[in-house]
Amino acid sequence: MRLNKNFDLLKDNYLFAEVENRVAAYKAAHPEKDIIKLGIGDVTLPLCSVVVDAGMRAAHEMGEKETFHGYGPYRGYTFLTQAIVAYYVERGIKIKESEVFVSDGAKSDIGNFLDLFDEDCVVSVPDPVYPVYVDTNLMQGRKIVYANATRENDFLPLPDESVKADLIYICSPNNPTGAVYDRERLKKWVDYARACDAVILFDAAYEYFVSDPELPRSIYEIPGADRCAVEFCSLSKTAGFTGTRCGYCIVPHKLGKLNGLWLRRQSTKFNGVSYIVQRMAEAVFSPEGRAQIAGNVAVYKKNAALISDTLKEMGVYHTGGVNSPYIWLHCGTDSWAFFDRLLADANVVGTPGAGFGKNGEGFFRLTAFNDYEHTQEAMRRLKKIL
Repeated sequence: MRLNKNFDLLKDNYLFAEVENRVAAYKAAHPEKDIIKLGIGDVTLPLCSVVVDAGMRAAHEMGEKETFHGYGPYRGYTFLTQAIVAYYVERGIKIKESEVFVSDGAKSDIGNFLDLFDEDCVVSVPDPVYPVYVDTNLMQGRKIVYANATRENDFLPLPDESVKADLIYICSPNNPTGAVYDRERLKKWVDYARACDAVILFDAAYEYFVSDPELPRSIYEIPGADRCAVEFCSLSKTAGFTGTRCGYCIVPHKLGKLNGLWLRRQSTKFNGVSYIVQRMAEAVFSPEGRAQIAGNVAVYKKNAALISDTLKEMGVYHTGGVNSPYIWLHCGTDSWAFFDRLLADANVVGTPGAGFGKNGEGFFRLTAFNDYEHTQEAMRRLKKIL
């Protein structure tokens, strides 16, 4: 077989798969232990009732000849794309319905969107970084340059004018650091991208966690971003769709051929998200759905605040925990060694910073996606070993 040799550049295990492997091995050796997971960013609260009801109605429709739906539109059903447009307009951002593409999640879109670009593109990613940005480009053999995110720059790197990038990844609120760009710093990236004729791939999967009105939730709040940026959004962390799968991206017409190329790619390789799931997603954007989802997000934000307050009490430097579900703490040691210690001595699971890049060494990520009681217990255990 003539295999893609670029896969040899990847680590043997995806970061979160390695975390799960280590946890499984520990549980097998210590089945009596009560392990609390604050590692992988999977939600724990169930789908909201308005979303479930919409799914049940849609499932009944699919069981009747008169209301059955087969293949759907490649961009997504109009009832959902219109709801997404209204969500942006409500925040003062004008987008067109034809710029919205519904998908099975931001992770898929971020990887699949690379089909549109030449393999010789130079890719800028932050370090530390969500591994998907790096791995998907390594699979296609692209050159990657890193924008160093460190304690000195609040884990919010700015463009290096000496580097000419073609593709730029920005995640805000950031995974893993929880840091959030303000408008001034985000504008520097937009200006840089326009000067380089580069495309920003803006991951806004956690935008719903931003409560500070001074912080942008969409890159399109920055003038000129619609000429250089594609925005990727997810219902996973906001509405609990991690197991249901639905997200969307915005591809502005001002980006030239990209909108048409993405439609061509999707119509060739993707048959769309199911009618049932899209009806459930539509319910997310309804007034009742927004209210219920805000309640769930409030629980996670309460967890994040608890973790952050606990670390402050112990004098541990960290970022995130305010406008983000992630907390990025300085562990002051080998991060995998800290992972093993936390698992063995406190029976708490987090994610080693080294798994996110070289600048992640010495740091550790905790998430706010467990329930409040388990988060409280995890913090009690953390205090005992730190």
